[in-house]
Amino acid sequence: MTDPVPGLFLGQSGPEGAVQAQHLLLKRANRHGVVAGATGTGKTVTLQIMAQGFSDAGVPVFAADVKGDLSGIAIAGSPNEKLSARAALMGLTLTPRGAPTVFWDLYGQKGHPVRATVSEIGPVLMARMLDLNEVQEGVLTVAFHVADKEGLLLLDLDDLRSLLVHVGENAERIGREAGHVAPASIAAIQRSLLQLEQQGGQALFGEPALRLEDMLRTGLDGRGQVNVLAADRLMNSPRLYAAFLLWLLSELFEQLPEIGDPEKPRLVFFFDEAHLLFNDAPKALLEKVEQVVRLIRSKGVGVYFVTQNPADIPDSVLAQLGNRIQHALRAYTPSEQRGLKAAADSFRADPAFDTAEVIQALGVGEAVVSVLDEKGAPTVVARTMIRPPDSRLGPATEAERAQVMAQSPVRGLYDTAIDRESAHEVLTARHAAADQAQTQATADAAQAKADALKAREAEKAAAAREKERARLDRESARTKPAAPRRSTRETPVEALTKSVLRTAGTTLTRELLRGVLGGLRRR
Repeated sequence: MTDPVPGLFLGQSGPEGAVQAQHLLLKRANRHGVVAGATGTGKTVTLQIMAQGFSDAGVPVFAADVKGDLSGIAIAGSPNEKLSARAALMGLTLTPRGAPTVFWDLYGQKGHPVRATVSEIGPVLMARMLDLNEVQEGVLTVAFHVADKEGLLLLDLDDLRSLLVHVGENAERIGREAGHVAPASIAAIQRSLLQLEQQGGQALFGEPALRLEDMLRTGLDGRGQVNVLAADRLMNSPRLYAAFLLWLLSELFEQLPEIGDPEKPRLVFFFDEAHLLFNDAPKALLEKVEQVVRLIRSKGVGVYFVTQNPADIPDSVLAQLGNRIQHALRAYTPSEQRGLKAAADSFRADPAFDTAEVIQALGVGEAVVSVLDEKGAPTVVARTMIRPPDSRLGPATEAERAQVMAQSPVRGLYDTAIDRESAHEVLTARHAAADQAQTQATADAAQAKADALKAREAEKAAAAREKERARLDRESARTKPAAPRRSTRETPVEALTKSVLRTAGTTLTRELLRGVLGGLRRR
């Protein structure tokens, strides 16, 4: 490692014979900063030498590699004559070597996959990723509230999509508890989710989620780990890029303990293409950025915004950036001239030169620099020749990148995605159970209806049989021969017999009476 110095060596300033080294003090590095300049003026090289300098000082670094050039920080440099001459002019001995680097990539192609859960991202940043309006963001907030209340884990986009369907199906009940949920807003969010998915955004969401401690490593040699996020493809989705980096900052802010002003930062965070964070950002998001930048300093984290023009950064945020490195700016239009003047006015003036004129005249690899001194006050602006890096200027090859990843301390920890039970599975199971219950209820109702119909048909059949039996009985009664009727008229023989019997009976009776009466007289 390099010998201990008052801080991070940035380069030299001043005329020959009055050369002055420009150092960024480590104890003031958590006061944040900005690296600005037009395209091709040397911002990426400055970022690289700062990142490697912090690493040499034992400070872990996170930086997004927007163009792919920053990956060379992992490989030992091969200084050419121009770089060697510049180092000699500064009295600097270059030690070609790479920094201990871990490559990350949201898409898992040029580095270890980086994942976060939907719950960790939260409704505000998710709304930013999906480019939602205020009403739609409100509906999304209600959906997150429902997930918390019902214990539904939101891990990936499938979970969020299933949750939105659930909220839409129960909009009336949920609306009474948490506010109106319009079907049109649900549909708009679903369409935005589809667009995010088509941009490859689904790769960000899931598990295993990134653990911050895997970015805050320091090696056995005392050097801090440089975390390089491959962002060349990610830049095709600028809102996703900005929201992810802001989420990472927010996680650092929420998880790291307060340590005040340490002797050196716990982590330095470089936010390249910072203007993407602020373009068309809603007020709530700007307030969140300002809050994080203002308060994360006490967590020992330094944030450095890298952008083309400091005017890209809101004044409320820019005012908190104490360390400033400004590369060349071109001012051809009135708007650019106003930006140049604003950039120049943000420095503590040097009476020896006009800062605005110098900024326009800077060559590649030159910058005007103002950093915080021991007392925390900005130093007088100085025209500075930026030092050459020890690592490679230019990207690492695919083979070199693969070799670095093979030796990575996090190899195998994030490479395989995990899909555990979460909102999607729970709600799918609920729907399946409800569908099964509905199917069973429908089947039961159909069976009951069939049984009732069968009973009615049986009753009708029995009634029909009874009716047929009665008909047959009537028919049978009509067709059966009638029994012969007995005549009441007497035949002559019957009449004679009856007469004789009557006569005989009368005679007999008369004789019996006579006998009885005669006996009575004789007595």
